[in-house]
Amino acid sequence: MARSNFSVKYLFFKWMANAIALFVVVNTVKGIDITRQGIDGFVTLAAAALIIGLINTFIKPVIFVLTLPLNVLTLGLFTLIINAAMFGLTAYMVKGFEVTSVIGALIGALLFSILSILFGLFIPDNAEGSAKIKYRVIDKD
Repeated sequence: MARSNFSVKYLFFKWMANAIALFVVVNTVKGIDITRQGIDGFVTLAAAALIIGLINTFIKPVIFVLTLPLNVLTLGLFTLIINAAMFGLTAYMVKGFEVTSVIGALIGALLFSILSILFGLFIPDNAEGSAKIKYRVIDKD
């Protein structure tokens, strides 16, 4: 029987990394906001990060394949439009998460993608707990 690489711990860390990336995006990009305050704002942020993850897992690949010719013609830049549309879909689905500007959605989607990639480098993805970035301490003696 083949062993699965599925790990709840990995999914939890990935979700937290996306929530942190979304927190940075909400606080730096005009046009993307969390309208609720306090614990409700935190719950809204966590729910939006979860919905973005689900949308990127299940819906985005289908849309990407359907728009592949346009993506090839634009040398991949149409992916930014798709990512911004995914932010808009998340705003439609999560009350308290608002996208009020198309430019804000484009910049926010780009920043979210960059931060998610960077944070993902430090998340352990196997049973041994090693991340993609390896480091070692160099002894000067």
